[in-house]
Amino acid sequence: MPILLALKFLTVLPVPAPRDVPPKAMGRAAAYYPLVGALLGLLLVGADLLLGLVLAPVLRAALVLALWVGLTGALHLDGFLDCCDGLFAPCPPERRLEILRDTHAGSFAVVGAVLLLLVKFAALASLQGPWRPAALAGAPVLGRWAMTYALVAYPYARQGPGLGGLVKQGAGRRELAVASACALGATLAAWHWLGLAALPATWAFTAAVARWIMGRIPGLTGDTYGAICELVEAAWLVGLAALGCR
Repeated sequence: MPILLALKFLTVLPVPAPRDVPPKAMGRAAAYYPLVGALLGLLLVGADLLLGLVLAPVLRAALVLALWVGLTGALHLDGFLDCCDGLFAPCPPERRLEILRDTHAGSFAVVGAVLLLLVKFAALASLQGPWRPAALAGAPVLGRWAMTYALVAYPYARQGPGLGGLVKQGAGRRELAVASACALGATLAAWHWLGLAALPATWAFTAAVARWIMGRIPGLTGDTYGAICELVEAAWLVGLAALGCR
């Protein structure tokens, strides 16, 4: 089932999946990325509520963020690190694509990871009351919807086989429509009226990030999909923290 493939790909949860994956099946699984985000959100909300029985909000924020990264196997965070090294490098686009494939973390990656996690932690720590579970429930959904949108809407940067290219092959308008319906339902459930604005705002932010990336390299890659997810999550945590403080 595509949803099991999505869970297997995007999380470390023990999910059964077929050994022989049909062609384009990975792309079709992109339709259910927001549902994976919804499951992650529910797990994070549950963990936060349990930790809230014994721990202060700041320490809870640190542990919930660690769980957030752990449940995804740091998949998207790794893509963000690679993008920091590759996209900010002062070199031609072809060289940036080579750097994106390098498994070693450079100075841009280290600084980027610290800043990203610091922003997420600070936003979580400042969220109180109903805004806190709402943010934990909704941000993972929208981050994964943004990945599906980026897969469908923008060209792939590399020639030849690659995991990102494999996923893109089977992702089309149908998958984006299903993902959009799932994301809209999940955000309406978590955010009520604010959920109506969630997808348009996420689309605008994702489009801006994707266009900037394409100014650096001739398309998107698997690493950039993960980076987009991380940035969308961080943006929504900061935005909801700002709303909650008013």
